[in-house]
Amino acid sequence: MRNIPDMSHEWCFVILVFSVVCGTGAYIPHRYHFVNENKTWTEAQTYCRENYTDLATISNMGEMKKLNHTLMKKNAKKAWIGLQRAGPWRWLWSLEDQTFYRDRVTYTNWHPNEPNNAGGKEYCVTCNTHDTLWNDEWCETLHPFVCYEEKNRNTSKYVYISANKSWYDAQTYCREKYTDLASVRNQTEIDEIKSVVNGSHSTNVWIGLFYDSWYWSDQSNSTFRYWRSDKPNGSLICAAVSESEQRYWTDVNCTEKLPFICHENKLILIKENLTWKEALIYCRNHHHDLVSVRSEEMQLWVKEVTQNASTEHVWLGLRHTCALGFWYWVNGEMICYQKWAPGNRTGSEDCGHEERTGAVQSGGEQKWISLPQSQTLNFICSTYEGLSL
Repeated sequence: MRNIPDMSHEWCFVILVFSVVCGTGAYIPHRYHFVNENKTWTEAQTYCRENYTDLATISNMGEMKKLNHTLMKKNAKKAWIGLQRAGPWRWLWSLEDQTFYRDRVTYTNWHPNEPNNAGGKEYCVTCNTHDTLWNDEWCETLHPFVCYEEKNRNTSKYVYISANKSWYDAQTYCREKYTDLASVRNQTEIDEIKSVVNGSHSTNVWIGLFYDSWYWSDQSNSTFRYWRSDKPNGSLICAAVSESEQRYWTDVNCTEKLPFICHENKLILIKENLTWKEALIYCRNHHHDLVSVRSEEMQLWVKEVTQNASTEHVWLGLRHTCALGFWYWVNGEMICYQKWAPGNRTGSEDCGHEERTGAVQSGGEQKWISLPQSQTLNFICSTYEGLSL
């Protein structure tokens, strides 16, 4: 149980707030738990769902490296993750966590009569350097390729790499040196790619589009994949991390008994109607704290969990001090990222009767609003403090 502060004395929070500098680090929405028990993939899935959230979903290269570091410490040779061939084939972009970074495949530029999956094994896509039309090809074919480097949420730059590599080796190169293989959302980006490949002696270059039928156990939208270049290559439908594959992923018979990795969600919606102070006490007694929304990524996760709320608004760990006239997060951090609804946080909060506290709308644009702390609402707890494994 954490100590619950006397909210009528807020000077200690003021010191904490101004001692924190706003950062730009990525937010990791879940943490992993290695379970050293040998189970089939289905048994491991059941265990994770009963004790945590689900079998592990891996959303980006940073998470993959941390997961591999944990497996090395545990001396694990092979371990189940939550990926399974369990649904229809669809086209995806090679991206680090599609939930946050890009939309689904909504723009295409196929050559006439493509894609045709010739020979039943054309799962990766090239872009013609002359007319920029796309073609599906065997992923082991060697081509130059285009990487992209994401500068911020809305702008990227493309980089042409003249070395001939397979699609998977090109993907690995781009992830190590830049952000990923190039993704394309519109004609403007096609034109940008054409400008960087202008003068290339090759007819085709790899881009980041691939054909896939693998799905995460927790139904997440992450399109991150970390297969070795010759995997998956058969009828096996469950995935594991393997030391013998240089800790890339490999497809495994689902009935094989292996240790496994579960993940635990960062946020949890509590469907009880409590005042803001009662919600704070509940979160600190049962989880970690009322949620502090530090970034756009975290706001997206807040939006996802609030969709199931039973109240019009949902409490956040956001509080106003009338004594000093500003808002702060109860974990002591400055309000760097903001998502206020119009007319809120105007600088003239009503302090006549009681302190104001912050909530997020459970519908519509799901922006933040100022409410009296005595209202009773659903609320969101953060389940742990650290972001490391």
